[in-house]
Amino acid sequence: MSTPYPFTAVVGQTDLRLALLLNAVSPAVGGVLVRGEKGTAKSTAVRALSTLLPQVDVVPGCRFSCAPVAPDPDCPDGPHEAGPGGARPARMVELPVGASEDRLVGALDIERALAEGVKAFEPGLLADAHRGILYVDEVNLLHDHLIDLLLDAAAMGASYVEREGVSVRHAARFLLVGTMNPEEGELRPQLLDRFGLTVEVAASREPAQRVEVVRRRLAYEDDPAGFATRWSGDEHEVRARVVAARALLPQVRLGDNALLQIAATCAGFEVDGMRADIVMARTATALAAWAGRTTVLKEDVRQAALLALPHRRRRNPFDAPGLDEDKLDQILDQFPDEEPQDETDPEPDPGTDPEPDPDGGPENPQGPDDGGGPDGGGVPPQGGGPQDAQPPAEPAEAPADAPEGAPQSPAQEAGGPEQAAVRAAEPFRTKMLSVPGLGEGAAGRRSRARTAHGRTTGAQRPRGQLTKLHLAATVHAAAPHQKARGRTGRGLVIRKDDLRQATREGREGNLVLFVVDASGSMAARQRMSAVKGAVLSLLLDAYQRRDKVGLVTFRGAAAELALPPTSSVDAAAARLEKLPTGGRTPLGSGLLKAREVLRIERLRDPSRRPLLVVVTDGRATSAGAVGGDPRELTARSARLLAADGVASVVVDCESGPVRLGLAGALAADLGGPAVTLDGLRADSLAGLVKDVRTAVTTPATHTTRRAA
Repeated sequence: MSTPYPFTAVVGQTDLRLALLLNAVSPAVGGVLVRGEKGTAKSTAVRALSTLLPQVDVVPGCRFSCAPVAPDPDCPDGPHEAGPGGARPARMVELPVGASEDRLVGALDIERALAEGVKAFEPGLLADAHRGILYVDEVNLLHDHLIDLLLDAAAMGASYVEREGVSVRHAARFLLVGTMNPEEGELRPQLLDRFGLTVEVAASREPAQRVEVVRRRLAYEDDPAGFATRWSGDEHEVRARVVAARALLPQVRLGDNALLQIAATCAGFEVDGMRADIVMARTATALAAWAGRTTVLKEDVRQAALLALPHRRRRNPFDAPGLDEDKLDQILDQFPDEEPQDETDPEPDPGTDPEPDPDGGPENPQGPDDGGGPDGGGVPPQGGGPQDAQPPAEPAEAPADAPEGAPQSPAQEAGGPEQAAVRAAEPFRTKMLSVPGLGEGAAGRRSRARTAHGRTTGAQRPRGQLTKLHLAATVHAAAPHQKARGRTGRGLVIRKDDLRQATREGREGNLVLFVVDASGSMAARQRMSAVKGAVLSLLLDAYQRRDKVGLVTFRGAAAELALPPTSSVDAAAARLEKLPTGGRTPLGSGLLKAREVLRIERLRDPSRRPLLVVVTDGRATSAGAVGGDPRELTARSARLLAADGVASVVVDCESGPVRLGLAGALAADLGGPAVTLDGLRADSLAGLVKDVRTAVTTPATHTTRRAA
């Protein structure tokens, strides 16, 4: 086994280390979600934490790590007699993103269960992690059904496996730690709430701190064992402090005043539900024990709020996580602090910092590294996002695009005078747009697909390991052969060839590629604000349905891939907010760019089906670098997308009493429907758009229809 990087050698990241240590002191806090950009020591710190946990006593030979003094009466390996056991280090179990359900919760041998009536159970990762750490790297990329199983086990302290009347239960209490890069997508709000604490981490911008990070990492890679030995003293001190804090934890008093502070803080930040209050209470208690006190003080409540509330106060996916510290101080200042009970305190806290100083070790002879710079892992204050900026000055009404062939200045051809970006209108609930047919893509909530979870639609012979037994089909396959197999008793004689896998239908996530017209004809303030509001609404819908999204914009003389396909809907919303407008309309170039993006993405992820959403008024006044007639280029590009089988929908942004119907003609070439901005609303009087009908037709068919 390789030597892990020492926990106390991690430079900076104060909040990250504190959150992990508090969970080590009190696993009831509920785990940690670590959010941050790549290369910020998220995984290093988590993997190093396991070496600081005390050893656990287990029943010898028990695969489920039962405690010898109080073994689980329902343990599948039981029953166990209470008595002395053996000690082993606490485990850190990693859950891979691509793990199956059987790998997580364990697997039953269905064949033996049916034929022999025995519970042959192979434990999963939840059993391995019992009384240790379960680490999920890139938790935001984990399938939803696995996250549900994971968080249910973490909340109940047990894992249940039930299939076809056979049930197994075992204890599963662990410290849950998840890491994620927000650029790759967000967790659903209800799942965010199930993590006790959250920490935002970022790389330091201080040169001295970055130098120290590189120095320590190089020293570790040159001699891992020697580097760990140099930090063994600091590791021992922190390990002893964790043990002492665990012992002190039952004696910590959470007074009525501290409870009032916690309740007022959660109410003041309008946090939904009561889980935040409970997590804050447990965190404040752990903070007091970590500081060596038996009384919870106001500073403990404040720190608990900074760790437990930022991810719970998000009102929608595009709100930046964080907490207004000034508002927090105003709430807490309404209550006097608890009086510390000196006679029961084992030792006074030597300072105001409730965490050890692990950066003053042998690799940092110049003194401790406070890690308190702007990127030291703290939670950023609320505000500063696009929604907090002052609205830009009202731009002048943009004229409509000049007719084809009109002389254009070089500035106009290149994009025209760029106009200030306008704010999006208030988002709304959109109608359901889905891709027709039956896919086999990643699990989601948009289009019909064959999935591992959902309603049972039939049965088939298993391909590989059996995961979902179709009981009726299995019995039907085995019944004709009972006499030939010499059946004498009441039970069926089941062979492996009789087993049938259930086929199920659920929903998949799609790639929703937005193609947005940012030309001068769309630049009028009210019009572009409404367009951005509609796209933002569709982005919210894509977030809720677990889609990947991409953004192509076109204006002036060219189209641009503003956002490559990604799971981060937040990133798409940020790009949309800053989208400039002005210039002519190279609609055909935008469609060709979209076709190229979809072609590349099809090679990367062939199972994820695309949905093209074109937001335009249908005007085409520039052919860009391709040249030729703009309208003919647009029609030809649309027919190419239709021939590729791409499901499309056109959001018609044309306004005014006189309408040219150009967006409708574009939708016909694409083989999909056209909806107006008002018709996109789910609560509008227009008919519900259930499916995007894709008519795969040849260019000759379109030409004949248009000529007719």
